[in-house]
Amino acid sequence: MLELEDVVRHYRTADEDVRAVDGVSLHLERREMLALQGPSGSGKSTLLMLIAGLLRPESGAIRFAGRDLGALSDQERSDYLMHDVGFVYQRFHLQPRTSALDNASIGLLLSGMSVGEAQAVSHMWLERVGLQDRVERWPEQMSGGERQRVAIARALAGDPKLILADEPTGNLDSARSREIVELLRCIAHDRGAAVLLVTHDSEVSALADKRCTLRDGKLLQAAQPAPEPGVDATPDL
Repeated sequence: MLELEDVVRHYRTADEDVRAVDGVSLHLERREMLALQGPSGSGKSTLLMLIAGLLRPESGAIRFAGRDLGALSDQERSDYLMHDVGFVYQRFHLQPRTSALDNASIGLLLSGMSVGEAQAVSHMWLERVGLQDRVERWPEQMSGGERQRVAIARALAGDPKLILADEPTGNLDSARSREIVELLRCIAHDRGAAVLLVTHDSEVSALADKRCTLRDGKLLQAAQPAPEPGVDATPDL
């Protein structure tokens, strides 16, 4: 489903050339959830942006369903992000003074779905993330955790083949975090999606099918089966 081959993305600062992603190779299959761990500044968010087609690599290849993202036109990249990818942004990216229902419906409306159908689908996903009583609330009237769940519902509403989740449980308590991660894993297994989950939380990563570690732009630990929750794992390198 998703293949990265020796992907590099660097930034030039006044003092140095920073390799945010430094030669990353990774495979993610359908019906698989992979947890990507690593400290702040390790390149995790940059890697997600590359996979989403929002950034271009300096070198290397990123392929989704056999298509090289580097060979896509701007319109094809936009279509890929709209129709194939569900992106859960760490900072929510919700429209202010707009209801949760309308925020969750935005992607569906842009894809051409009617208002009535888009709202019906979005309402169902808001219920699945526990916001059935908050559908008319604006982001300004919601807690950080509630806004995070609106962003998750919006990402899932389009039935994406690839779900990229940047710290989707960062604003949630432990019980709600487990519910959301189990929902993502269920979508991967039952709907044949692939899920790449960025997290600092070892309990969250233990719920994934596989996990790996990124540090200073490099994969220090290749993808491996995640340990069962409550079972000690080999420490990260």
